[in-house]
Amino acid sequence: MHVLILGAGYSGMAIARALADKADSVTGTTRSAEKAAKLAKAGIRPIVFDGDTVSDELADALRQATHLIQSIAPGRDGDPMFRPGSTDLATLAPALRWIGYLSTVGVYGDHGGQWVTEDMLSKPVSARSVERVEAEDAWLAFGAKRAVPVAVLRLSGIYGPGRNAFCNLANGTARRLIKPGQVFNRIRVEDIGAATSYLSERLQGGIFNITDNEPAPPQDIVAEAARLMGVEPPPEMPFETAELSPMARSFYGENKRVSNARLRETGFELAYPDYRVSLAQMWQTDSWRGQ
Repeated sequence: MHVLILGAGYSGMAIARALADKADSVTGTTRSAEKAAKLAKAGIRPIVFDGDTVSDELADALRQATHLIQSIAPGRDGDPMFRPGSTDLATLAPALRWIGYLSTVGVYGDHGGQWVTEDMLSKPVSARSVERVEAEDAWLAFGAKRAVPVAVLRLSGIYGPGRNAFCNLANGTARRLIKPGQVFNRIRVEDIGAATSYLSERLQGGIFNITDNEPAPPQDIVAEAARLMGVEPPPEMPFETAELSPMARSFYGENKRVSNARLRETGFELAYPDYRVSLAQMWQTDSWRGQ
């Protein structure tokens, strides 16, 4: 198994760690030399890729890759691998046996707090989610044409070591915004890595929601983290009067409970099925600060 991760950031690094013992090689792209050094330190062969120009080094990695994970967000011109004028991916990567595309549960839009599954039609609200749907379709069409299984992994809100409510409380940025009925879906980054590894080993294609078992109000996570730390949580703040960036406010405009039943039906089990288990583990192991 020769793994290539396009966009080896927070989730990509977790995927690389999950696949390290199973793969013959793991290569990851990043945009800067500084981040490339971080990948190399983690045992990942780094390649600097600006998301546009495929260098000879990247072309060589694509040629060898049997398992490709695409984590680079699309833009107005679409996915970096399918933009007008790009070299045909089938020519660049002839050895592919499996593809994982990291998408977002944002493609579902707003469902008024109701449960959603992979079988429900996408109705993205934001431009970035519309671009995600188009990129999903491009990867699924490529896989169908080339008989390569494609797993579209729709990720919910990502957190883990170095990115969590403990960090926000410690640096004074945690807030408890109250919007009645609002829930968010979340996933621990290590579970993203484990789920990707599990599906890739089985050459499993399809669309999967990668999310934990319990959608919950965001203020509950802050309160639980404060309880574990033994500190006072920040005061409750009505959503209507809170000062938020347009992007942050847009997140509160989408309310849904995302089901992970399809993923669990494959036999995969989450290590962190809800935020309480996850926060307790990070606090007890002192891993919440990250590296």
